[in-house]
Amino acid sequence: MKSAFKKRESRSGYFFTLPTLLIVFSLIIYPLGYAIFISMQRTNLISEWKFVGARYYAELLTDAEFLSSLKISLTFAFFVVVGNFVVGLLLAVILNQNLKFATTFKIILMLPWLLPEVVVALIWKWLFNPTYGLINYILNTVGLIDSDVSWFDSSTSALVGVIFVATWKGYPIVMIMMLAGMKNIPSERYEAAAIDGATRIQQFRHITLPGLRPIFLVTCILETAWWFKHFTVIWLMTSGGPAGSTKVVSISIYQQAFGDFNFGKAAAESVIILTILLAASYFYSKAIRNDND
Repeated sequence: MKSAFKKRESRSGYFFTLPTLLIVFSLIIYPLGYAIFISMQRTNLISEWKFVGARYYAELLTDAEFLSSLKISLTFAFFVVVGNFVVGLLLAVILNQNLKFATTFKIILMLPWLLPEVVVALIWKWLFNPTYGLINYILNTVGLIDSDVSWFDSSTSALVGVIFVATWKGYPIVMIMMLAGMKNIPSERYEAAAIDGATRIQQFRHITLPGLRPIFLVTCILETAWWFKHFTVIWLMTSGGPAGSTKVVSISIYQQAFGDFNFGKAAAESVIILTILLAASYFYSKAIRNDND
């Protein structure tokens, strides 16, 4: 009887997990496997299918243009993630002080995250417009510039501009996660530290930051994965220009696939990016495990 019951219970377990397994296979395993398959083909996805093996991977690892886009992606993601953490953590500390109208400020500060990326890109592209943009108008009014500046005609200012806009768009989620983490730190720790004579800065350094470490690492994984492969804001604001100075790897993939119709090479680029992000996630998760130990 026990054996029959265990078998029936085992079958029930498989039955209830089957829908989840099907969803995982449909949304993750099959698309990933198909992308790897395409990366080994020279194909237009319709009539041309020719197996080329690891040819595209070998080409990309020595392709100066791809390596340049990879470097730009790393630079863009690094400064956006750092900017998000600096701004998000600073605002979280301020909002954690039981300020009057704190809820109103939270709603206002969350607005950039709630706006669609297309809207954000178009708003800031208008603000940076050299002819009728509000930024040039303000700078001219206060006397900081004496002529209109074409912000996206310079390689440096274009990259700085898209990093600034991406940071403006992305800091709210970091702010909310840091604020949630601060709420979970027991107030008794701060009270004991205050009794021992610790200053606010010392409390922040020795209590707040260690308490936020697990959230900090998880947020790093999410932020790095999101901004490293980001496309929308950069494409709408600069299209990768000028002279490829903002051509991140996602734009390179897009142009390979829908400009040159070289879907195999575009898929190979995507697989390389996936590998890089998996490696980064591994090191992040290893740091989290070490922290928990």
